[in-house]
Amino acid sequence: MQDRLTRRKLFLRAAQVAAAAGPVFQAAGQNANGRFQPTWESLGLYRTPDWFRDAKFGIFMHWGIDSVPAANGWYGNRMYLPEGTISGNVYQHHLKHYGHPSVFGYKDLIPLWKAEKWDPDALVGLYKQIGARYIVPVAVHHDGFDNYDSTHQPWNSVNMGPKQDIIGKWKTAAEKQGLRFGCSSHSSYNWTYLEPSRHSDKSGPLKGVPYDGALTREDGKGKWWEGYDPRQLYSRPHADGARPDEEFIRNYFDRTYELIDKYRPDLLYFDGGLSFGDNGLKLAAHFYNSNTQWHGGELEAVLNIKSMGVPSAATLDIERGQSDRILPYPWQAETSIHPGWFYLERRYLDEYLEEQPLSAKTLIHKLIDVVSKNGNFLLNVALRADGTLPEDQEEILREIGDWLKVNGEAIYGSRPWDTYGEGPTVVQYGGMKEPRRPFTPQDTRFTTKGNVLYAIVTGWGWPDDELVIKSLNSTKRLPFEKISTISVLGGGQLLKWSRDDTALRIQAPPQRPCEHAAVMKIAGI
Repeated sequence: MQDRLTRRKLFLRAAQVAAAAGPVFQAAGQNANGRFQPTWESLGLYRTPDWFRDAKFGIFMHWGIDSVPAANGWYGNRMYLPEGTISGNVYQHHLKHYGHPSVFGYKDLIPLWKAEKWDPDALVGLYKQIGARYIVPVAVHHDGFDNYDSTHQPWNSVNMGPKQDIIGKWKTAAEKQGLRFGCSSHSSYNWTYLEPSRHSDKSGPLKGVPYDGALTREDGKGKWWEGYDPRQLYSRPHADGARPDEEFIRNYFDRTYELIDKYRPDLLYFDGGLSFGDNGLKLAAHFYNSNTQWHGGELEAVLNIKSMGVPSAATLDIERGQSDRILPYPWQAETSIHPGWFYLERRYLDEYLEEQPLSAKTLIHKLIDVVSKNGNFLLNVALRADGTLPEDQEEILREIGDWLKVNGEAIYGSRPWDTYGEGPTVVQYGGMKEPRRPFTPQDTRFTTKGNVLYAIVTGWGWPDDELVIKSLNSTKRLPFEKISTISVLGGGQLLKWSRDDTALRIQAPPQRPCEHAAVMKIAGI
């Protein structure tokens, strides 16, 4: 918990820096022709497209340089902190396995990221098989390394490391499988994330020797990175917490515009808000206008941000959290199977103390709760450096997929009812507050589609083999005139039921058609 708070503080400081209004400029190729203008009033006319509202379930993928050491999801930052953190001393790990960060720095992990076993077609095929409807690979994380063919950042996956256009190949695989393609950009944090790379040891034999973030292009002569300037990766030297300069801001937007225009995602995820004042508004308008043109006049764009000036201007994303109520606009909850967003070996997972991987049951219940409140669920998987999916994560995905094969009717294309549910489990609103345990068998969540109301019960084992749903008593107006039949998805047979002014009572099905949650299909006339 202490380490989570430490990470949260660093995020907040970086977010404050990114939110600071810097110089406004006209980006190359900015699309000002269209319905949307770079104002909150204009962006407030945006409405989330139906494809996203119907999809409900997507796969997030954190994969990159941090996957190489597999020791901490914040390796690029933590390896320069000799004092360590509650989740372990990454600095000491780095000394043991790679050497002192003045000699072997974060950039030197790049050649070790080879992606030699990566098969995007097979992975995306698996995601489709288990029920995902869209994918969101990371295009650039806090470290500033672009996982695509970037003309504005020479430190990218085409020039070095895997020497492949990672984002381009993910997009091609998604198109083959008929999944919607998105990508994420976290690089507004790059200005602050690698600030410690310019520090030095405060004691010991290398006291005062700067880490490799202080190196220049000239220092690379004869090295593997000859011709590249580390300051383009780590950001130029500046005081910790200083506001980004104009060159950084311009480069950030040039790279992001190129990401949009070259790869044409239908979903663009920002790990924060619309950064750098009016420039962020221009980027949002460009994305919406361009996407509308790509789709022949239909707006298919989804822009995930975590804070906004107008609630309807984009699609809210809540990281590692949920909502405690039905939100009036579509939104998204995201979490990761593992506590670290990037792949962590089991021995390093143990250093996260109480934060162990989430079970399939917990994740299914989270999906159910989120969908009942007008949300989508984006689940992160963390690939190994070689591009393979760890077996324990695949097992969890397949278990989720098994549940969706039986019960997806109540999830895909559904809409919230006027009541999200009932039961003892009440979640807190906001990020970093997600429940890490399954709901109880007494918790029920509702979705609706057409002339059907789905009551999704997060468990089995009801008293006297009778399911009691108080929210559906005879005084409650249903989305149809009266109940025709009640059945359980995957069961086939009709169930006996009764309804009075206290509750709807449903006789439990004789057999379980699936594990983790039961879906009562209440059809009306």
